[in-house]
Amino acid sequence: MATLIERLNESLLIGDGALGTYLYSLGVPRNYCIEELNLSQPYLVEKALKDYIDAGSQIIRTNTAEANLYYLSFFKLENKIKEIIGKSIELARRALGSREGWIAGTVSPIWIKPADPPIDLSTRRHLYEEQISLLLEGGCDLLFFETFTDLSDLLLALELARNKGARLIFAFVASFEEGKLASGESVGEAFSKLREAGASLVGINGATGVQASIHLLEEIEKKENELLGVYPNAGKPEFYEGKLTYSASPSYFGQNVLRFVEEGVCLLGGDYGTEPVHIAAMAQAAVGLKPVKRKAPKLRLRYEVSEKETLPQVEESLLERLNKKPIFLVEYDSPKTLTMGKFIEGVKAIERAGADAITLADNSLAILRVSNFAAAIHVRRVSNLIPVLHVACRDRNLLGLQSELMGLGTLGFRHVLALTGDPAKSGDHPGATSVYDLNSIGLIRLLSGLNRGVNAAGKDLKGKTDFIIGCAFNPNTAQFDVQVRKLEAKLAAGASFVMTQPVFDFELVKKIFSYLKPLGIPVFVGLMPILNYRNAEFLHNEVPGISIPEEIRNRLRKLEGEKATETGVEFAKALGEQILSHFNALYLITPFFRYDISVRLLESLHAKAPV
Repeated sequence: MATLIERLNESLLIGDGALGTYLYSLGVPRNYCIEELNLSQPYLVEKALKDYIDAGSQIIRTNTAEANLYYLSFFKLENKIKEIIGKSIELARRALGSREGWIAGTVSPIWIKPADPPIDLSTRRHLYEEQISLLLEGGCDLLFFETFTDLSDLLLALELARNKGARLIFAFVASFEEGKLASGESVGEAFSKLREAGASLVGINGATGVQASIHLLEEIEKKENELLGVYPNAGKPEFYEGKLTYSASPSYFGQNVLRFVEEGVCLLGGDYGTEPVHIAAMAQAAVGLKPVKRKAPKLRLRYEVSEKETLPQVEESLLERLNKKPIFLVEYDSPKTLTMGKFIEGVKAIERAGADAITLADNSLAILRVSNFAAAIHVRRVSNLIPVLHVACRDRNLLGLQSELMGLGTLGFRHVLALTGDPAKSGDHPGATSVYDLNSIGLIRLLSGLNRGVNAAGKDLKGKTDFIIGCAFNPNTAQFDVQVRKLEAKLAAGASFVMTQPVFDFELVKKIFSYLKPLGIPVFVGLMPILNYRNAEFLHNEVPGISIPEEIRNRLRKLEGEKATETGVEFAKALGEQILSHFNALYLITPFFRYDISVRLLESLHAKAPV
């Protein structure tokens, strides 16, 4: 039988998917210690592993990711660590049976809450050493270090594994869209140091979806005999009624297998949100594919601009302006780095094109960006655009939310979009805590109270804020009536305008109009231009709350480059005209910092807007 390394050099191997995701779908409650299931429900763990193997997994990970003394102590299970790890390996062997495959002993970082004191190096060494020793004693075929966001932490685990005699070590980092680890290194730098430290295979997992993972790999050089793996998530999760759901389909995973191979991947699996059906789709597409032996990195342009200007302070009501003319609101996210030049350049261009306001997201999709509060100050400094600030409940407790909102009020900011917010676990700081002291309706009530001059405890603030409160509406759902009822609850709590998720269907515009017009509230209908087929597939499969009709995706499938972008822009123009024929407000969402496209659409739609 060929060795695992020989097989990885010869052909694309398929790993497994998310064990936790699948166990939750089989009825395990969230926040349960899934490692404990090795003891209490071994048949369920064995079934999950076997289902992945039946789907095509050739390397399966043990149910031991957080089987360390620190994590198990929260469940009073630290005395059972040896039993938990040993049983997990046994269950994996039983699930594999006589079929060819390899058992990967899984280790994840020792996560601590941001508010908890750090774990000193000596303690971390002991925790990793104990877990690694038990996995090796149990007879794993290899060690699989996954979802590490701190390179020094991963290098520590790798060193300990090598000292214990581990010969096969797969080392995966959790890097996010900008290509940096939380500890500051680029993915390429991390891969080089991990290989130097003895990793047999390096890869990324646990933080990005399919397309973001591919884009990260595009910037990585691959040399002969270097082994590369990737376990993408099934898009970004949507937090709905207390549950996380993922939208990327199995067919979407299967369609992109060849692209991963072209980037040099020899081991391909799935992470958060993936299940056996995703693995089966990839396994079918992987038949006969061989990994690329070497490739050069794809270089990307970087922007460096800076500027200083004066700061206007007066902010009129957008809703009052809406009574006089059609309003154009543009979403333009603040940057992920401290370089503000391109952002400021875009703000000015958007204003020149005729926008009335700019809306600034609050770390959307739980991805770290420059504070939208600070970005709004920059907007005021260089333009006369009205800032509309998103405020999410995810990152601040009740005290912090009130403090920030009071600060916004004292600076004269008025327009706020109240959101629950995407869960932190889905973003680029998965160890961060999602607070959620309030949801969007609770936040609207809080804002209404501040407008009355009282805080959440009912105390007099000796003054009143003057917030114009917005709320979100998702029309891209089969449960449209349910969303309308939720919107009515938000209006009852004090919201005075609505911003919708982007719409990609002409008939849906009419439906929104017929349902929302009787509510008598200003509606900013979302319009997002599509850049190409991959962009359309990414939005449809990986971004919560967005649904793009198959007809549009099929039309873009046949086009590439500027032809695809032009088709997407023309479609957006036509759809924008449809929106403006029903509504006198438009919410234009800038795709991937391409403010030039927003400028084109603004200029075109201004000419078509009813006077």
